[in-house]
Amino acid sequence: MSVRSFEIDGKAVTGLPEQTIFDVAWESGIHIPRLCHVGGVSNVGSCRLCMVEVEGRRKLQAACMTKVEEGMVVHTDSERLRKYRRLIVELLFAERNHVCAVCVMNGACELQDLASELGIDHVRLRYQFPVLKVDTSHERFGMDQNRCVLCMRCVRVCDEVEGAHTWDVAGRGSKSHVVSDLDEPWGESESCTGCGKCVQVCPTGALFAKGKSVAEMRKDRGFLKYIVTAREKHQWVR
Repeated sequence: MSVRSFEIDGKAVTGLPEQTIFDVAWESGIHIPRLCHVGGVSNVGSCRLCMVEVEGRRKLQAACMTKVEEGMVVHTDSERLRKYRRLIVELLFAERNHVCAVCVMNGACELQDLASELGIDHVRLRYQFPVLKVDTSHERFGMDQNRCVLCMRCVRVCDEVEGAHTWDVAGRGSKSHVVSDLDEPWGESESCTGCGKCVQVCPTGALFAKGKSVAEMRKDRGFLKYIVTAREKHQWVR
């Protein structure tokens, strides 16, 4: 299997044919913003925050979905990309009801971190203020649709790692929302195993553990990569 040599932000890097630009950038210590990507599950390219410029291509490319090629020249931090990412984050804030001051993830939220990184201190768009529900019917966890960014991490980890497929997405456009089973209360789900993997990979306070007050929630996303790697190496098979 031949190695591909190319360039990211002026840095010479190498990657295998099955790797994406995001994979190689991550391994090389090059930061590319993202919300939907999380190590251990498949990529879907839904958040569009990891878009990069590839010389010779007119359109922006999703780094998590674009395979590396020999000789490609990639730019991850141009002014065009920063403007694009700021607009995406502002759209996310305007579409739902994100109130950081009263969120359990305040100070440890990936969306909040992105806003700070991009210098967003206000939203130029009109807030939609949708009426969205909070589901606390589960014994241990809660779901706040107001803080969901539709990254679908919960859907993928429940399907690909836990194998329960409790979560899915219903609706279209701005009406899209995450549902458990056939849009039933989470606490009534017959498929949910209560493992909490979906809570741990959620980038915001949309999925949370009960009993946490403002700014108390902390999530461990590194566990997922450990589980997947251990299964691939058959470390738990006797």
